[in-house]
Amino acid sequence: METPSPTDAHPAAWRAFEVVEVTAAGRRTRPDQLVGEEPLLIELRHGPPRDRRRTPLAVTLRTPGDDRDLATGMLVTEGLVKSPRDILALTAVEPNILRVDLHPDIVLDEVRLRRHGVMSSACGLCGKTSLDAIEANCPTLVGGPSVAAALLHALPAKVHARQELFRRTGALHAAAFVGLDGEIVAVREDVGRHNAVDKLLGASLAAGPFPPVLFVSGRAGLELVQKAAVVGVPIFAAVGAPSSLAVELARRVGMTLVGFVRADRFNIYARPERVTP
Repeated sequence: METPSPTDAHPAAWRAFEVVEVTAAGRRTRPDQLVGEEPLLIELRHGPPRDRRRTPLAVTLRTPGDDRDLATGMLVTEGLVKSPRDILALTAVEPNILRVDLHPDIVLDEVRLRRHGVMSSACGLCGKTSLDAIEANCPTLVGGPSVAAALLHALPAKVHARQELFRRTGALHAAAFVGLDGEIVAVREDVGRHNAVDKLLGASLAAGPFPPVLFVSGRAGLELVQKAAVVGVPIFAAVGAPSSLAVELARRVGMTLVGFVRADRFNIYARPERVTP
């Protein structure tokens, strides 16, 4: 069977963006395709037939498509259902809201669900029980410092040299704060990219104003860009690609967002004026 293309799978599985590509030959504007990232609210409908109730289970960031499989797998791995018969129906109420009708015999601990939510393995925003909660109080970044392209080109090698645990295991994400002189101010590692950023922010909080550049060894997902935006970091750089939602947030708050950082190239997805030749 032929694997469906992203367009066939879901119209929001990928998005087109205009980016500024920077190479040794100069810079040019060109179209680019980014993986889609949108919040999905999973809502449970449960209880006896005459007293059905609705309880938000989680908001999780995902690439749209196969949402029913996602919800079923989450319910199973969290121990909320044991078999397919425990799920009566899965209904897309809206594009980003999925309702799961559970068998009347299923009894849920609603207090635990409200307190903890359900988290995926890669999302720092999961567990929030409202789509509105995705938007954090991010200040608008006006003006701010500029950095040389050469500084960004050097970051992957510099940060990699400071990844002690990665050299031992090969299975960790890194997050680093960088000064305008290109020096690494602090590095933290974790198996979860959002955990690495949280550790970095926590370790740097007492030192005063946060350094201007935050660099991560993986992709630039919304949850990471949002964390940087909340604390007012003006420049976010990543080895990997950003998602569509991350680019939209960066542009909205005025953050410079750079992806695919290598020794000889990178792409600027938002506020390119902060990066000088």
